[in-house]
Amino acid sequence: MSEFRIHHDVNELLGLLNVRGGDGAEVYIDLLQKNRTAYVTTTAHSAKVKMAEHSKTPEDFLRKYDELKSKNVRNLDPLVYLLSKLTEDKETLKFLQQNAKERSEMSANAASGTTTSYNIPTTSSKMSMQELEELRKKLGNVTASSNVPQSSEVIRKMLRDRHNKKNPTQPNPVFPNWVYDRPALIGDFITSPTPVGDPVVAIGTMPLAAQEQALVEDLLYVLIGVDGRDITAQPVLGRQSRSFIVDPSLDMSIKELVNRILPVASCYSTITRFTEEKSSFEYGQVNHALTAAMRTLMKEYLILVTQLEHLHRQGMLSLQKLWFYIQPTMRTMEILASIATSVDKGECMGGSTLSLLHDRTFNYTGDSQAQELCLYLTKAASVPYFEILEKWIYRGIIKDPYSEFMVEEHELQKEKIQEDYNDKYWDQRYTIVQHRIPSFLQKMADKILNTGKYLNVVRECGRDVTCPDAKEVLYTLKERAYVEQIEKAYYYASKVLLDFLMEEKELVSRLRSIKHYFLMDKGDFFVHFMDLTEEELKKPVDDIIPPRLEALLELALRMSTANTDPFKDDLKIDLMPHDVITQLLRVLAIDTKQEKAIINAEPTEVSLSGLEAFSFDYIVKWPLSLIINRKALTRYQMLFRHMFYCKHVERLLCNVWISNKAAKQYSLHSAKWFAAAFALRQRMLNFVQNIQYYMMFEVNEPTWHIMENNLKSASNIDDVLCHHTSFLDNCLKDCMLTNPELLRIFSKLMSVCVMFTNCMQRFTHSMRVDSEMKRLTLEHGTMEGSSASAERTEEAEKKRLASKFLAEHVDALQSDSGFEATISKFDSNFSTLLLELLDKLSIYSTNDCEHSMINIIYRLDFNGFYTERLERMAIERSQKTAA
Repeated sequence: MSEFRIHHDVNELLGLLNVRGGDGAEVYIDLLQKNRTAYVTTTAHSAKVKMAEHSKTPEDFLRKYDELKSKNVRNLDPLVYLLSKLTEDKETLKFLQQNAKERSEMSANAASGTTTSYNIPTTSSKMSMQELEELRKKLGNVTASSNVPQSSEVIRKMLRDRHNKKNPTQPNPVFPNWVYDRPALIGDFITSPTPVGDPVVAIGTMPLAAQEQALVEDLLYVLIGVDGRDITAQPVLGRQSRSFIVDPSLDMSIKELVNRILPVASCYSTITRFTEEKSSFEYGQVNHALTAAMRTLMKEYLILVTQLEHLHRQGMLSLQKLWFYIQPTMRTMEILASIATSVDKGECMGGSTLSLLHDRTFNYTGDSQAQELCLYLTKAASVPYFEILEKWIYRGIIKDPYSEFMVEEHELQKEKIQEDYNDKYWDQRYTIVQHRIPSFLQKMADKILNTGKYLNVVRECGRDVTCPDAKEVLYTLKERAYVEQIEKAYYYASKVLLDFLMEEKELVSRLRSIKHYFLMDKGDFFVHFMDLTEEELKKPVDDIIPPRLEALLELALRMSTANTDPFKDDLKIDLMPHDVITQLLRVLAIDTKQEKAIINAEPTEVSLSGLEAFSFDYIVKWPLSLIINRKALTRYQMLFRHMFYCKHVERLLCNVWISNKAAKQYSLHSAKWFAAAFALRQRMLNFVQNIQYYMMFEVNEPTWHIMENNLKSASNIDDVLCHHTSFLDNCLKDCMLTNPELLRIFSKLMSVCVMFTNCMQRFTHSMRVDSEMKRLTLEHGTMEGSSASAERTEEAEKKRLASKFLAEHVDALQSDSGFEATISKFDSNFSTLLLELLDKLSIYSTNDCEHSMINIIYRLDFNGFYTERLERMAIERSQKTAA
């Protein structure tokens, strides 16, 4: 059982038992996987006996067990083994009983609120015998109709409709109606009224020798499905075994011997009905092949009956001789009838039929004759199944007209991999259907699925592939024979697809190209691109013209080292509906309590800027889209948007540094707060640059090299998928994008940095306004004596420009004390958030063993500036925990 399946079952069980809180499903999953029992078939018998002993009605339990076993119910023995273990745990039993009681009370309360009460009208008169008889007949009819199984015609129609719905272009062939309308063709007993004629003399009045001869003749008819004179077949209902009525006047000694022979006729009837019904196209090729093999064996039986009839005509066949000659075939008929009944009860088709036959073959290990018979049937029935298997593992083609094969194909378009985030082409195009897996192929099911999938991908690309080691797969008790053939096909398919992707489709080069842009390792390209698009990306996202951005992207690609990338034309612009933090929090809230709140939250009134909505996209074609699918590209986009925004904040802080350099020429009334602003800007810049360095050189690059080395040793496409997904997941985790708490703190830090840069830019503008006013005033004073008209015109124009600049930046003019308080507040907020981030990183790196995150602490606190405060916070936290 896969880990995902175990996780699902444990969660469902915890929900059914109303278990809340605690350590969650993971603890139980670990215990289950550590204490897994490999085989329970050897202990199934003792477990069954133990359960029967604990049951209040052992007979009913054993009867139900045998019924389920005859239906070939899977995992029956493991379930009985589990129940037997539960009976040994008194505490668990007590809990389950209490839970069952609570659930029944809840169900009763729910039912009482919705149940409609009916009042039976009282009557003074008693019910007459006629009314009572009519009521009894009606109740009997209702009971009988509820127990009558569906007719063969209804079942065939249901199977046919199901197939035609799934394969509308390939309808099932149908036998003509006369095949079913003429019961004499079946070869089974025909129930008809007794013909009216001369009264028959009771056989009991005849001499003993005459009775024996008459009974021999009757038995020879009954053994081939024809009613005799003194032995008649009873009508059968559904899957019941055929029973017979023997003339009660028959001599007891003869009657005893007749009753020993009649089970053979009953088996013949069961086998005949089975072969006639299951040979229809609706029941599939495996059942058809099984019925054909049974008919072959039945020919030998019919030949024996014919020979006995010939002896009877010569007067050389007595009842004792008939009993002697028929005995060798009794065992064969019993086995065939038992198999037919089990297949019929279990409604087996395809792989489930083969599982039943395989299990029967192994169950008869001590009986060589019975095992040889079952082996013959299993080999014959497996031929059409193995033909489908061969086409799948050797060519990647499924030709399964009757839905019998373990692999099922679903109609999915490979083009949607680039469009739909939730599209799971690789996982859902071909899937395993558990009940169709033959038990002898259970261990190889995943390899069989993957073998065909690998070859099918190559076929989808227009290349015809056939395994060079293709050999006919035959059923054998030595399963290593066909296991080796499946493994050879698997290794060939793995190599073909891997070579196709790695060499012909240049997967690694394509991934390297994506890394250049999404993980920002082309520095000159990004500097050039951000310089070109800076003004455009400042606009609201609704005002941005995407073709203009595409043109600027093309220009930046052509004028940088990215021009050497052969796949650069596949890079595209994408404007997202949410900023990166909102997108990440939405993803992280899936399957949590906050999911509904986040999804239903009202959209913010503040429109996104182009910079917040900006992202790259990448065009990937089949079959590379199996690896670089929409889910992978979304992960790349989240990483890119996170790092791109950090780069943007760094540029803003660098622009502040440039502005501050220019501001030094102006007169400063409060050099103290101005120096504090310079120091704060430097701390912010140090923080942003170190975070970028950590993400790019301590997370992305080492993780990329690990993936690149793993891809060189990958043996199949599933390994490639696993390594690529692991690379992206590790990058997201180590870049703090999978932890909502760290993400929120980091987002606040970035916001503080952006607000600080805006404040400093407004200050610079105010300084320029002040300087411009002083300059204009000075120029006005020196030009009072001038009377030149040209100079007066120039003076008026400068005053007009100064007034306009003042009007635009009037909100930026603040007092020195206001600036000092603002800078102090920014410093306090930034320090508090940074300390909180470092503290959380210290906790996660220690408790969750995320050792890579501790590198951020070493880089940001390289000189021990924050060490003392971090230690104080740790002491306070431990004191709170102790309290």
